[in-house]
Amino acid sequence: MELILWRHAEAEDGTPDSARELTEKGVKQARAMAEWLKPRLPKNTRMIVSPTERTQQTAVALDEDFETVKEIGPAASAKAVLAAAGWPDAKGAVVVVGHQPTLGEVAALLISGEPAGWHMRKGAIWWFSHKTKEGVEETGLRVSISPDML
Repeated sequence: MELILWRHAEAEDGTPDSARELTEKGVKQARAMAEWLKPRLPKNTRMIVSPTERTQQTAVALDEDFETVKEIGPAASAKAVLAAAGWPDAKGAVVVVGHQPTLGEVAALLISGEPAGWHMRKGAIWWFSHKTKEGVEETGLRVSISPDML
């Protein structure tokens, strides 16, 4: 399984939180990351997205079908995100478009075994893979990249 965590791009301040839209910079971040990501995604990649406006706008930049999943919205737990993605047993790849601090906690959990408060930059992706080789489970970080590096 491949799991791609994609934090929403830069968004406006304001309330209600769920209606915050991407800034002009955020739109550029989302487009740049989508341009980098699209040719690298495996066929039949599933994308699940938080219901907030900023995550929906980030996901739209990829120009692929996606599923809105309320369980991965703001304040979701790392375990809820992993369950929604089907980690580690789902077949193929899953892109999760979500929020901090949850996505940083997911990354920490996958790498260290503890859901620590790791920071993930706006618009960035962290790409994990999981496989079982000779009865041993292996999880690895394949890529961690933010829009300013593209």
